[in-house]
Amino acid sequence: MKIVFLSKRHPQGKDLLTRPYGRFFHIPRLLAEMGHEVHLLLLSYRKQPAVDTLQLGIHWHSRSLRNIGKSSYWSTACTLTDAIKQDWIIGFSDTYFGILAVSLGQRFACRSLIDAYDNYESYLPWCTPLHFLWRRAVSKATAVTAAGPQLAELLEKERPERPVHIIPMAADPSGFIPRDKTDCRRELNLPLEKLIIGYCGSIYRNRGIETLFDTHEILKSAGYDIDLVLTGRIEKNVALPTSANWLGYLPDDKIPAFLNSLDVAAVINQVSRFGNYSYPVKLYEAMRCQIPIIATNTPAVNWILKGDERFLARPDDPSDLADRIRKVLTFGRIDYGEQTSWEQSCKTFEDILLQ
Repeated sequence: MKIVFLSKRHPQGKDLLTRPYGRFFHIPRLLAEMGHEVHLLLLSYRKQPAVDTLQLGIHWHSRSLRNIGKSSYWSTACTLTDAIKQDWIIGFSDTYFGILAVSLGQRFACRSLIDAYDNYESYLPWCTPLHFLWRRAVSKATAVTAAGPQLAELLEKERPERPVHIIPMAADPSGFIPRDKTDCRRELNLPLEKLIIGYCGSIYRNRGIETLFDTHEILKSAGYDIDLVLTGRIEKNVALPTSANWLGYLPDDKIPAFLNSLDVAAVINQVSRFGNYSYPVKLYEAMRCQIPIIATNTPAVNWILKGDERFLARPDDPSDLADRIRKVLTFGRIDYGEQTSWEQSCKTFEDILLQ
């Protein structure tokens, strides 16, 4: 098959050309390894030069919003779609690319697929015209895939009698394995003897991060000599407690060491239009490292953890979160059972394309 993927160049803050990551890279990569002709057309919101190259079996094309005329993203997408006569055009990573994929599919009479990993409507809740175009695209796409069943059920409302297929998230294959805790702490200059709760991700109010701050205070007040260590981007209006240790935004190759340094990994979110449909990659990564996890009990996270109440805390409840952290501190390494891989998810994805 000939397949064109449309995506932003920096999903989840990572430049796909220099930091290949997640479903936006591994699904195209694995499809190329299976023998399909794969083109990945990226849109950069930054001032970056146009790129056309063949790497790792993928035909990469990158355009900036600043490109105009025949070199614009839209013109490049039209030219590429018309030239290669692909079997599928696939919208990745955001509302706009799903809308664009369906529009190009209709214009050039090819099949279109929308892949969603979040409830994109929660990003700009006030932008109803965009939501209308998104829902219409979901209803008209040849096929739709989602990162989990809650999101699939939400999208199926726009596709009566037609299923939305589930393509789970997965940890990237590099580095996410159990490692020696002491070695990892030395690598990151973390204390060797103290207990450590760790958080990796967006340090934002809408994730419920202040619940974790309050939990840390409860544990310290109860006599626990325990550190709270965080890495990720901090929202401007979030003030870190003086007792927290923020490591900055760690590079990708340090995240496995960070996770393996922890006694408990906290995965915090809120019950919301975003949180209910969020399938955190950091949760999959911590599970691969066999780190004890306490996660906010949202519908999506409950599905990932298979309803195991040992690892699920009530939303916005610091006392319950503290109680559950106390319990898992005694667990040591945990075997979470068989984990989803990108190879499995890509095989499911290929089966959908071949149907």
